[in-house]
Amino acid sequence: MCCRYYVDELAEREAFELADLIDAGVQSRGAGQKDPLISVSLPEPDRYPSDRHPSDMACVLYGNEGKLHAGQMRWGFPSYRSGNLMINARCESALQKPMFSDSVMRRRCVIPASGFYEWDRDKNKVTFRLPDEPCMFLAGFYNLFDAQPRYIILTTQANESMAPVHDRMPLILPKNEIADWIYEPGRTQEYLKSAPPQLHRSQEYEQLRLPLEEM
Repeated sequence: MCCRYYVDELAEREAFELADLIDAGVQSRGAGQKDPLISVSLPEPDRYPSDRHPSDMACVLYGNEGKLHAGQMRWGFPSYRSGNLMINARCESALQKPMFSDSVMRRRCVIPASGFYEWDRDKNKVTFRLPDEPCMFLAGFYNLFDAQPRYIILTTQANESMAPVHDRMPLILPKNEIADWIYEPGRTQEYLKSAPPQLHRSQEYEQLRLPLEEM
């Protein structure tokens, strides 16, 4: 599960630079269809380091008309069943969920993060980062609700670095495969089954529980 993450200046700058670098490569594939859900350019995200909570606006990398863009979307799909937000979706079942399947196949995105937080069984806050990297790229997908694009972060089974704290973790993409995740639907199932990298773990002592839902 991923219920809170943070983005600092280095990670945000890398996301914008990466969008510029990948543009030329994506255009050469001829993947130039316009996404009708994104009819105008989305605003740039805030330039200040901050935590991202469910329902916040956050920087997202997404494809449109054969280009990679960085803009803002809101975190979480409305859950009509419970009234809460759906902020995560399981890699193992996302393609079988009617509310998710079309978006997973047609509207994949990437969420840049400096790191993310999870809480252990004793409600201690634990921070996870990629070793020696300023930014990690979380796999996700988006859809439109009330004329506003919203995204969800995909999660997978925890690896050894995450398992002592939680049995789920975000699906983290290698930087050089961001364009393939967004623009190669034939590889979607391959990515959904991929193993996440090992993470650096540090712990703080804080009691907090968020009443959120993972489908």
